Amino acid sequence: MFESISHAEPLRFVLKGVILLLAGLLIFYHATMLVDLFRGQGLSSDARYNAIQGVLRLAIMVSLLFVVAGRRQALLPMWISIGGLVATQFWAHWGNLPVDFTAGRHPLSYLKGFIFPSIITAAFLYRSA
Repeated sequence: MFESISHAEPLRFVLKGVILLLAGLLIFYHATMLVDLFRGQGLSSDARYNAIQGVLRLAIMVSLLFVVAGRRQALLPMWISIGGLVATQFWAHWGNLPVDFTAGRHPLSYLKGFIFPSIITAAFLYRSA
């Protein structure tokens, strides 16, 4: 029994590292986007769109901090806020909002935003099991 516990410990350490690395990258990315937003360099000239993006990015950062802290309950807010951010990107794409990032992009490209959260969730749940 003790032998299986000792073999599981390095894997848990690696999974925790993956969570920390990916969550850290996402927190840094969304923090820089928020700084740009507060400097008046938002993605859109539509103030409502920028405000919604700002709130969602802040929610993503807070939920990821709780995920890094090991709070399983933070996975749901993480997914809701990231899903909301992806939804706003679809809104910008099909809603004719004044944004540049939609030019030449396929609508399905916004789904890339779910890659890191999927890995974080899998690592978190596998580590907890």
